[in-house]
Amino acid sequence: MGATVAFFLVILVFIYLAASIKIVRQGYHYTIEYFGRFTDVARPGFNFYPAFFYRVGRKINMMEQVVDVPSQEIITRDNAMIAVDAVVFFQVLDAAKAAYEVSELFVAIMNLATTNLRTVMGSMDLDETLSKRDEINARLLHVVDDATSPWGLKITRVEVKDIRPPQDIINSMGRQMKAEREKRANILEAEGLRASEILRAEGQKQSQILEAEGRREAAFRDAEARERSAEAEAKATQMVSDAIAGGNSQAINYFIAQKYVEAIGKFATSPNAKTILFPVEATQLMGTLGGIGALAREALGVETGGTAPAPPPKPRRGPFEPAAE
Repeated sequence: MGATVAFFLVILVFIYLAASIKIVRQGYHYTIEYFGRFTDVARPGFNFYPAFFYRVGRKINMMEQVVDVPSQEIITRDNAMIAVDAVVFFQVLDAAKAAYEVSELFVAIMNLATTNLRTVMGSMDLDETLSKRDEINARLLHVVDDATSPWGLKITRVEVKDIRPPQDIINSMGRQMKAEREKRANILEAEGLRASEILRAEGQKQSQILEAEGRREAAFRDAEARERSAEAEAKATQMVSDAIAGGNSQAINYFIAQKYVEAIGKFATSPNAKTILFPVEATQLMGTLGGIGALAREALGVETGGTAPAPPPKPRRGPFEPAAE
């Protein structure tokens, strides 16, 4: 009998000890209540609290969690209706406050984020809501974090997932974007044409400058050639005048014959001349050429310093010589 009672007592003690042991998983905190009153927080690992006197109140998840804010219809400051949804990331820092300072923590966070989302985005124009998401996220984070700090929470991020304007506004935005792109394309095309015209004008300017310099150089060369030709002509005329002054009649005959041959050459090269009639006799032309040869031999004999040759026989009268008296 005594052994049976002892066995039952041992079993009861074992059951009591097992009920008093609290194993807390990693990432969680348990609140411990003593006859319904909060007394302690059981942390991850092994915890011993006498059974029947202490019990676990709430099991609080201490890891970062996310609350999905459902889509909301919001009217912006310029009276545009948009649909917005968002997500809130938070983490519990104080398990006791999260358990006893607020009822239904997830619902409270979702309602708080929804109301502040309407407040923030309702104070902005449509264009601002579409282009300033970072500013919206920062304002929501600041407001929601301040409101939830008494609950032992830390709001880590608030992100706007999607902003959906009405279809007619989307169509208007598409037309506006297309017009803006066409405007920029026209501006770029006009700038390209302007640059092209400027380059073309610069090229024409340089071409005209080079052409003018070329004409100037050509005119200078032509003038120099004419000057030298005039000097040579003047020198030849002076030599002929000196020869005539010295009593040598062959010089004037040579000079006139030269001009005569040049004139005949121009007749021959004329594009309109098909047939040329010479109003002279061949013997006269040969006489003129003979006079030229005699003059050349005389000049050669004088220059080489040799003895002057015997006077030639009386030449025939040239075409430009006057008849003998």
